[in-house]
Amino acid sequence: MITLEHVAQLANRRILVVGDVVLDEYLYGKPERLSREAAIPVLEFEQRRTIPGGAANPAANITALGSTAGIVALIGADQAGQELANALHKRKVSTTGLLRDEQRPTTTKTRILASVQLTVAQQVARLDKVDRRPVDPDLEDQAIELLGQLIPQVDAVLCSDYRVGWLSERLIQHIQQLCQQYQILLTVDSQGRFEPYAGADFLKCNLGEAEAWLGQQLRDDQQVEQGLQRLRDQLKLAAVVITRGGAGFSLLDPAGMHHIPAVPIGEVFDATGAGDTFIATATLSLCAGHSPLIAAQLANTAAALVVRRIGVATVSPNELQSALIQFGQIA
Repeated sequence: MITLEHVAQLANRRILVVGDVVLDEYLYGKPERLSREAAIPVLEFEQRRTIPGGAANPAANITALGSTAGIVALIGADQAGQELANALHKRKVSTTGLLRDEQRPTTTKTRILASVQLTVAQQVARLDKVDRRPVDPDLEDQAIELLGQLIPQVDAVLCSDYRVGWLSERLIQHIQQLCQQYQILLTVDSQGRFEPYAGADFLKCNLGEAEAWLGQQLRDDQQVEQGLQRLRDQLKLAAVVITRGGAGFSLLDPAGMHHIPAVPIGEVFDATGAGDTFIATATLSLCAGHSPLIAAQLANTAAALVVRRIGVATVSPNELQSALIQFGQIA
């Protein structure tokens, strides 16, 4: 059973996040009329805001919960890259591992939202700027050198793979070798790209990603159990969790199989970034010596809180404690 002490123990951990960072841009406008050019609303611009997304989001969640986060990632030598670096710095994420590529743009996801009085802003469109070309070998060499310096100093490495291309098999191999050498916890959220992360300590995926990799639908607990067993055995994972949306999550760890219902947090406004919050919270919990089950339960509640907000978001220790108390999860 979870205690308040479990939440307090999420603080003062040292995590290195490696992955594909994104600048999440939100453009808000007030709908005034329908366009004469197409059956779409014409929005009058109201405001713009940016938030660190992709692998930058779990890093921000880690610092929000009172721990230290560094990041090894690639950005462009552009305004978006500078905005992202500034946003990470503001959230107390170490940016010494940010590498700049003069030849590519910073990955940016631009969401256009219509603001309507007394209702939550609705997303109208999304435009992604992304470059999936192979990374310059010199930049990859720099990252490998950084990993050799940083990994021995942390409690865990979190790989947040958004499949943009930064986490090459060569980079992943070096991460795994260093984690094994220094006995560092390795956790993974890889958007369904599983094989390179075989042997990880904790891998999180959602239901759709698991079904795509397994080549079958997982319609009930029994099928999910079989799927988890295949994932664990074929990838030699210590623990693997499948998040199942409104059905909660299912976890297979050395203690056995666990099916945990969703937290009844209320209406979902935006699921963006919930997986980032889940893997960040679970990583901190595992670093604190908690069981995979406790880690996943804490992560499940933290993720339920962020879906109540528009855009990627973070959770504070006080918010997490209050939610655990409210929903009767504290011993």
